[in-house]
Amino acid sequence: MWAASELRNNTQQTRKITYSRKIFLPLTNLCRDRCGYCTFVKGPEQAGAHTMSPDEVLKVARQGQSLGCKEALLSLGDHPEYRHPEILDTLREFGFNSTIDYVAAMSRLILEETGLLPHTNCGLLDKDEISVIAPWNVSMGIMLESTSMALHNVGGAHYKTVTKAPVDRLNTLSNAGELGVAMTTGILIGIGETHKDRVDSLMKIRKINEEYGNIQEIIIQNFRAKNDTRMSAIPDANVLDLLKTQAVARLFMGASMNIESPPNLNEESCQTYLLAGINDWGGISPLTKDFINPERAWPEVSKLRRLTSDAGFELRERTALFPDYVSSGKWFTSSSVRQKVLDITSPDGYIKTDLERW
Repeated sequence: MWAASELRNNTQQTRKITYSRKIFLPLTNLCRDRCGYCTFVKGPEQAGAHTMSPDEVLKVARQGQSLGCKEALLSLGDHPEYRHPEILDTLREFGFNSTIDYVAAMSRLILEETGLLPHTNCGLLDKDEISVIAPWNVSMGIMLESTSMALHNVGGAHYKTVTKAPVDRLNTLSNAGELGVAMTTGILIGIGETHKDRVDSLMKIRKINEEYGNIQEIIIQNFRAKNDTRMSAIPDANVLDLLKTQAVARLFMGASMNIESPPNLNEESCQTYLLAGINDWGGISPLTKDFINPERAWPEVSKLRRLTSDAGFELRERTALFPDYVSSGKWFTSSSVRQKVLDITSPDGYIKTDLERW
């Protein structure tokens, strides 16, 4: 871990740890998959099933704007109409013919009406679909999770899923790379994969980044068991295993890669992540909960700032496009996005200090 921490420190961002002040918009919790660890996804007739209306989206975005948020995370199930065609009736009521059209329109609405910078995570995408969404997003994301095909066996985390095939998720990252879209990805540890699988997953991500340079961040996320799931009895990934994986990721991906682990999944020990080479806390919301892990509240930014400072680092706010990608000037998906980013960032790519909110 010492080697990983020292490697991170030998960069131009030495002693800086970043986070993004965001809102979380779960556009719809319908999905064509049923992963063994997920409580986010609902069926159309289940309690809690919901697709946000444009008015709902804009209301939350404006609330976030008033609280100094800069990012709007749009997260939703993967192509829910493939499994639940009835969602198309709802989308048509809103004036859209597909989930992709809806995501693009909501991204544009948020960008133009509030100035918040959308970052969309909506699953597998081909190049045509990315081309529709990207002009209104500052960056996009898809978790690789794991390249392990054993997870697709009976009882596995990805049993009977249709969107978690590693080749398809890697193709989405490559599609984005061909189109010049910065992507966040990562691995989920403790879901039945081996240490070798983790290294293989990182190797696949690194290969794409070597070709396109579009992997702006890698998330190392630990599994936390949830009630009412197939994996409710599986032990949580332990902190030491997480720290080792963070360190391996830093050593393997190099000094310049942005590496995150969400602090809300281990708030009591997240400060130790800084000793294992991470340089980012991810998105933190003063308004909305983590709808993927609703039982795990985000820490207050003031607390995160104190934990970061006590460990000898400076906490800085960023957009959903990382500072090195902002300052390079090569990763803006449209002139509209570019101008919005430049309005709130300094030449070094970080949020202007007078706009940071603590």
